[in-house]
Amino acid sequence: MTSITHRIATLFQIKANKALDNAEDPREVLDYSYEQQLQMLQKVRRGVADVATSRKRVELQVTQLQQSTGKLQGQAEQALAAGREDLAREALTRRTAVASQVTDMQTQQASLKDQEEKLTLATQRLQAKVDAFRTRKETIKATYTAAEAETHIAEAVTGIGEEMGDVGLAMQRAQDRTEQLQARAGALDELIASGALEDATLPAGRDDIQAEIEAVTAGQDVEIELARMKAQLPASATPPAVEGAEPTKDPPDQKVTS
Repeated sequence: MTSITHRIATLFQIKANKALDNAEDPREVLDYSYEQQLQMLQKVRRGVADVATSRKRVELQVTQLQQSTGKLQGQAEQALAAGREDLAREALTRRTAVASQVTDMQTQQASLKDQEEKLTLATQRLQAKVDAFRTRKETIKATYTAAEAETHIAEAVTGIGEEMGDVGLAMQRAQDRTEQLQARAGALDELIASGALEDATLPAGRDDIQAEIEAVTAGQDVEIELARMKAQLPASATPPAVEGAEPTKDPPDQKVTS
């Protein structure tokens, strides 16, 4: 059962791959891949922009905290000058906490800067790959288009293409049919001439013997008519000279006596 299932799955995969090959246009696949890479590049650029925004926000916070430490330092000095040591101590305590936050923020800022540089470098590398892929894609598409056109031309010239193949088959069938009709017509002529078949245009009841008798009779009628026409020619008319015959001599002149 497992073997049959595996064979069915394999057969289905083969059919699916064949159908995919027939329906798939490599140029469309290349364009789709290029679009996917552009989208990936756009995401990376957006990531770089997000990291840069976060880094800039941290920088602003560090600047604000540093200003706060300076302010707390001044307040501590003013409180101590006013004899409020407790207030000065509170200001210094807050200043220490703020300074600690500044240190943490600066560490975070440095980390974001490293990430931004790495992403920027990755973006540049990805951009170079996308540009190279685009160039290669256009080259492959042009080569494929040229090969496809050349194949269509060759198929049209040789007649093995689908459309031209149908035309070639139709022409071959027409030629075969014509030759068959010519052969049939020739065979029928020979059969009619030999007497094996009768000419349907002739009157009914005629046979081959009667046809030969009529042919001989027609020849005799021609000879009889020719003889009659010769007999009707005037006596003074001289027949055409026959090659090899001696010329006739004129009779001697006769004198007329008065």
